[in-house]
Amino acid sequence: QVQLVESGGGLVQSGGSLRLSCAASGSIFSIDVMGWYRQVPGKERELVATITKDGTTNAADSVKGRFTISRNDAKNTVSLQMNGLKPEDTAVYYCNARKAYPWMNSWGRGAQVTVSS
Repeated sequence: QVQLVESGGGLVQSGGSLRLSCAASGSIFSIDVMGWYRQVPGKERELVATITKDGTTNAADSVKGRFTISRNDAKNTVSLQMNGLKPEDTAVYYCNARKAYPWMNSWGRGAQVTVSS
């Protein structure tokens, strides 16, 4: 298991930018997929973006062209650069680490992102 701690959340106006960071307690080199998810109270947690061990990225259609995920294995961190933020992006953002063998699925506590109009 790896412990994850998010940082960089906050309040920003529509059209602004924020950069979220996720610090892992150990090496993420062997973790298959790192990702960011978000959740609004009363709604199901949804995928924002993922990045695999080999660097392949994927993002939800709602954030493509605006959000970019990256990982820094040397520093054991994964980041989410969020540009052109919209009020619809307001949510708690969670960092996730997933590995198949041996099994592991870890979550951070979450970071609040609020986008005002």
